[in-house]
Amino acid sequence: MISLSIIKEAAGAKRFYPLGLLLLFVLFSACGGPKNRFEIKGKFTGFNQGELYIYGIHGDHKLDTINVAKGEFQYRINLEDTAILILMFPNASELPVFAEPGAEVEIEGDASHLKEVKVTGTQDNKLMTSFRLHLGKMKTPPEVYNAATNFIKENPTSLASRYILDRYLVRADVVSYAHVYEMAQVISKAMPEDKEMAAMCQRLAGLKALQEGYKLPAFTGYDLNGKHVSSADLNAKVNVINVWASWNYESISLQNLLRRLKRKYDDKDLKILSVCVDADAKACKRIIDRDSIQWSNVCDDRMWETPILQKIGLTTIPDNMIIDSKGKIIAHTLPYQKLSEKIKELLE
Repeated sequence: MISLSIIKEAAGAKRFYPLGLLLLFVLFSACGGPKNRFEIKGKFTGFNQGELYIYGIHGDHKLDTINVAKGEFQYRINLEDTAILILMFPNASELPVFAEPGAEVEIEGDASHLKEVKVTGTQDNKLMTSFRLHLGKMKTPPEVYNAATNFIKENPTSLASRYILDRYLVRADVVSYAHVYEMAQVISKAMPEDKEMAAMCQRLAGLKALQEGYKLPAFTGYDLNGKHVSSADLNAKVNVINVWASWNYESISLQNLLRRLKRKYDDKDLKILSVCVDADAKACKRIIDRDSIQWSNVCDDRMWETPILQKIGLTTIPDNMIIDSKGKIIAHTLPYQKLSEKIKELLE
């Protein structure tokens, strides 16, 4: 709808504008949207009413809420660059959406069968939809691992490859960090000017040697309260290093799991050290205070350049590592349920 104020202002202006230019100005103001707007339109069966969460996987878009009514929803944001967004469902299932400035994406399907949900509107989303449909035919983890590897090799410049690297290779049940590093290099070489991928390759290069049974590298630092923390402090029966961010729903959920476990076990049995990769320590502190997190949290505004992460090599959000009383790595990069089960198994 054309704004009356625009027309009145144009009519009363002292400067003279040719009629054609004036009409173009008015029509552009009324009809043309910003070139950097990104829009999602969704329609689900199996999810009539409720809320979805959405956030940027690299912190470039903070955690937000989307209302679903009668199975439909709409969401708009302004983008300066491409981004990987994660749509999170109430049951903690996630659906990746690849965003581009000026693009419109449509999501349609059954919310209870996310692998079959179709996301269309950009090439990256079409590729990811095809990959998820392909995964539905697979029966074993090695098949999924191989499919992820082949996808990255065939589509190294796609945003989908970055998500698949993290979701299906880094967070696989059995991780070969040498192979993960190799695949990250495939993406980085295809996009040599991408500083984010170059930094990830650097972190993964150190992580190749970080395997279960190896000793945790020594580190020191300071938490948000100025307290000195170090690897030597992790001397309980079970110790957990947890990587999280205030804008990442899944990582906050994992931290709350650790909070509940910490209430059950004392410091002799369980110690936790969290590292937040927020660019703003104040945002980190708000979540810690809100959720009554009592253990040390390191957040120095340096994000992935935090010295502790540079030492220990954890590379994703959420991420975690379990260490025994002698400093040996027991497990790492465990999802919610497996992290809970592993800690209880070791302590009970």
